[in-house]
Amino acid sequence: MSGETEIRSFRVDMPGDAVTDLRRRVAATCWPSRELVADASQGVQLAMLQELARYWAADHDWRRCEAELNALPQFTTEIDGLGIHFIHVRSPHENALPLIITHGWPGSVIEMLGVVGPLTDPTAHGGQAEDAFDLVLPSIPGYGFSGQPAEAGWDPARIAQAWAELMRRLGCTRYVAQGGDQGASITDAMARQAPAGLAGIHLNFLTSFPLDVLAAVFGGGPVPEGLVKRVAGALLAAHAERKDPATLEAAAAVFKRGYIIEMPEHPQTIGYALTDAPAGLAAWMLDHDADSYKKISRAFLDGQPSGGLTRDHILDNITLYWLTGTATSSARLYWEQGRTIAALIASGKSPPKLSSRSASPSSPARSSRPRAPGPRRSTPTSSTSTRSTRAATSPPGKSPSCSLRRSGQRSGRCADHSPHPGLTATTSPARRPCAGQGSAGSGRRGGMGQWYGGHPGETLACVTRRDRRSRDHEHDPKGGVPGWPPPAARR
Repeated sequence: MSGETEIRSFRVDMPGDAVTDLRRRVAATCWPSRELVADASQGVQLAMLQELARYWAADHDWRRCEAELNALPQFTTEIDGLGIHFIHVRSPHENALPLIITHGWPGSVIEMLGVVGPLTDPTAHGGQAEDAFDLVLPSIPGYGFSGQPAEAGWDPARIAQAWAELMRRLGCTRYVAQGGDQGASITDAMARQAPAGLAGIHLNFLTSFPLDVLAAVFGGGPVPEGLVKRVAGALLAAHAERKDPATLEAAAAVFKRGYIIEMPEHPQTIGYALTDAPAGLAAWMLDHDADSYKKISRAFLDGQPSGGLTRDHILDNITLYWLTGTATSSARLYWEQGRTIAALIASGKSPPKLSSRSASPSSPARSSRPRAPGPRRSTPTSSTSTRSTRAATSPPGKSPSCSLRRSGQRSGRCADHSPHPGLTATTSPARRPCAGQGSAGSGRRGGMGQWYGGHPGETLACVTRRDRRSRDHEHDPKGGVPGWPPPAARR
């Protein structure tokens, strides 16, 4: 394997000075006056954030987080000139299907750690061996331990091409993909590009809209005739189906959040504050949606965590953003999406249609019902080209290459990563120090993505219950997989 496509072992080991500096900054937070109302209508409440800061400075254990990440096989590789970090966990079960899962904002690979065991070793969690996946969990460029783009243009489509190259480089000949939030945009782009080997996708966030809707919402154009009626009808239908009186208010509130306005417009502006003040970063990330904020508030003020939203898991993820210095670079992905939408509006062309079969949360894909028995089906490939890599250099501290053993199994499972004996692993890069400040490091797990759209284990239910068809099925001429999405998602 050449230096440009080399896959290197990776470990998280942030400098102690970085963690110490973070605690000092949190303890020295300059607090604003208390909000003037009893609810969260003015934003993140002072009492909650002060309790978060107290726990963060005194009790949160970053090294525990590092140990959890380092217990899993982590790697880096250069694709299209940028270092990409990913976790690659192979299932102990034969013929496991490769699955690449992409996180969103304000999330990271940390939010996926809880599903590694159930998806790679389902028999240890009450499932069946034929439900097993080989997992690939990459960090989006500009997030976590992946490199920060040094040029504009890293939009979801370009990242999708990088993911296709990553899966090709790992030796995955047949695989599926899942994503939520920004990860859904990337996964959606993968399906439209239809790279060789991609058999199907699952989204827990729908990111594509009719062109006239995009123009009205993002382009300042005239509201198309019947748009309001159509949107209202869709919302009312969801309202009636869920019998939830807050459905309309919740849908409208999503587009009123500060992050969804500011980051697509001026990510650099908000980045100055987020990079300088850890409490400010925490508040910005917490003010994501009303439901998750209530749950997080209960975790800190009442000691009542909701599912995986424990105090430690929440702070694990925020700490990762702080120590890697990625608050600004992660926000730029929203700006990139805005440019893509603007170009699409200007062209007057609709995006290409999906080439791979997909499933979305509009169907009952989150059901916990067991799959119907039967043989596993094959996951045929579809053909397309992928962006070629043009990396010419390796990041500091790189380790020797890993040996890749190709697998000829019918599942198309990824090749094995077996580092040569004596490999020195690449470790996490230190946070770039500010003027007059010591160096700082980077981090580990905490489920930001769990705050938005449910726990990954829930949203992956559609994928884990894929239709078991014969491995001799032919490729669907439309570029999909026979029987995808599974029956549970089509009902």
